Amino acid sequence: MRRGSAERELAERWELETEAKAKAAAEQVGVDAGAAGEPERKAGEEQPKAPAPEQPRAAEEGDAGVSPRPPPALPQDRPKPALARGPGQHGKPRSKGRSCKRSCGRLPDECGALRPVTVDSSKAKTSLDALKISIRQLKWKEFPFGRRLPCDIYWHGVSFHDNNIFSGQVNKFPGMTEMVRKITLSRAVRIMQSLFPQEYNFYPRSWILPDEFQLFVAQVQMVKEGDPSWKPTFIVKPDGGCQGDGIYLIKDPTDARLAGTLQSRPAVVQEYMCKPLLIDKLKFDIRLYVLLKSLDPLEIYIAKDGLSRFCTEPYQEPSAQNLHHVFMHLTNYSLNIHSGNFIHSDSTSTGSKRTFSSILCRLSSKGVDIKKVWSDIISLVIKTVIALTPELKVFYQSDIPTGRPGPTCFQILGFDILLMKNLKPVLLEVNANPSMRIEHEQELSPGVFENVPSVVDEEVKVAVIRDTLRLMDPLRKKRDSQCQHLALARREEPADGEQTGAPDSNTNPEAHLPSICLKQVFPKYAKQFNYLRLVDRMANLFIRFLGIKGTMKLGPTGFRTFIRNCKLSGSSLSMAAVDILYIDITRRWNSMALDQRDSGMCLQAFVEAFFFLAQRKFKLLPLHEQVASLIDLCEYHLSLLDEKRLASSRGGPHPQGGPPGADSPQPAGGNPPPRTCGANRLGHPRHALS
Repeated sequence: MRRGSAERELAERWELETEAKAKAAAEQVGVDAGAAGEPERKAGEEQPKAPAPEQPRAAEEGDAGVSPRPPPALPQDRPKPALARGPGQHGKPRSKGRSCKRSCGRLPDECGALRPVTVDSSKAKTSLDALKISIRQLKWKEFPFGRRLPCDIYWHGVSFHDNNIFSGQVNKFPGMTEMVRKITLSRAVRIMQSLFPQEYNFYPRSWILPDEFQLFVAQVQMVKEGDPSWKPTFIVKPDGGCQGDGIYLIKDPTDARLAGTLQSRPAVVQEYMCKPLLIDKLKFDIRLYVLLKSLDPLEIYIAKDGLSRFCTEPYQEPSAQNLHHVFMHLTNYSLNIHSGNFIHSDSTSTGSKRTFSSILCRLSSKGVDIKKVWSDIISLVIKTVIALTPELKVFYQSDIPTGRPGPTCFQILGFDILLMKNLKPVLLEVNANPSMRIEHEQELSPGVFENVPSVVDEEVKVAVIRDTLRLMDPLRKKRDSQCQHLALARREEPADGEQTGAPDSNTNPEAHLPSICLKQVFPKYAKQFNYLRLVDRMANLFIRFLGIKGTMKLGPTGFRTFIRNCKLSGSSLSMAAVDILYIDITRRWNSMALDQRDSGMCLQAFVEAFFFLAQRKFKLLPLHEQVASLIDLCEYHLSLLDEKRLASSRGGPHPQGGPPGADSPQPAGGNPPPRTCGANRLGHPRHALS
């Protein structure tokens, strides 16, 4: 521990000394250049020192362990030099050597570039190699042992659990690891399936064990009685499992292995998709990388390329004889790499791991509509993220409450998708920590392994990490503004040989990089999917009434306040009935929770209660319209309450009239106008997403 602390302290001291030297060299170069451009100096002004040679300055940059670059900019609290300006603030003359254009005849980037973006990688794990390559390509600055001063970006390997970060950006969202566990994901998607069954039919029918074991047995028996020809297969996935651990197939709910699972750990059992698309007679899945750039407002990006992981045994539909053939049915790379048939290839279009783009090219050559395939995959990703965001918001406000200092978050997710024989995409699972390793183990001799580079992994994963960093670049706007000023300056003075002969990299620091591989899909396609965000609006109501910052469960007082403020109680629903509703639903959900330390109503219990209230109040509508109508009603009454409080604080009259933005007057009874446009809001045309 002492040795690590001493090394970190030496690294920080070395860093500060290096930055101070570079800063002093930059200021000295500016003064010297100013002196060369203005030989006549005022009386009594100190004569400049002889210009420093270029070679020693390059040696300092080499000592700092970074590639040579223009001297770092002055501290941010000093004003930036402008291209052309009059006297400084308060009428004082400009300092000689500070104006690049007039004093030294150089463009601004030649006198001082923006400081490099700083990345703290001290908590990165499996993504270290790909991360280091990405930072090197971007010419940013990495701090592998951490830094005493704040960094711009913090790259964590597993999850967000760091209360010592008060600024910058972290590559993990609070609660994401919990949200994509198999049970939690299944519950989140199931809520959306109850509202929009056709829109969410990309997720297999699922049951949660042990809580729903009896329901599982009863439903399977009922379907078999109605259709004796139905011969289903089910796949059992432990809730906390990863890399294929503990996964197995069964044909009947009475399988003895299932009884053992019920006693050992929670799991999800799903209907097995037995007609996948095959290539070279092998089953495969797709690993797509999705960047959740922001939660509120929601921003989603999808990588243009991904990985295809192949099984290593020719596929046959499940039977009693082949259920245990994991190399035939399970596509997990961590399992198939141990097969003697696994093929490591330096080509992106052959072997047991290939790029997704190579698969699309092969399908396109056979006449498959690739745009339709991509459109369906994009739709699946957006709908899945919409199902996850409500509870993510609750986690976020708990770890980073509004009004307290904290970082902003982003995260790369791994979506595992199976293409069926009819090219319909099916969601298998979502990974909060997808592997970013760019090498694989190769057995040189029995028991002797060596890590060798993987061409396929490096091509896909380095691009994803590098372009994620580019999108999250906190200095991007400043850099773009500087580039615009440089381009303008060159147009104004084309005769200056030193400026016109400058390389393009001065104007565009990313000129040496390929185009960004991440494509925005939301809010780009928001109009086609916003009608699905009903649970997201319920989560906003839930968070409003939590009361205490940092909590994730709604107490009985908060639930009663919600009922009162939204005018939901009355002759048909007394407050005593509200209390009973709260107790019954909360008790049932708490009994199913893995963590029973906190008491109160969780978001999913609140959603169930909200569904119950919507069905009581709007009996003749479909469920999604019942829920949407109740949300409209709650938001309307809360907006009136907010306006009333605002008016009271200002001493003005109380607001009157209908709901905000409504053209018709408010009807009697205090309810907003009926939802005449509900069908239009829910009936968005389905355009191809390309």
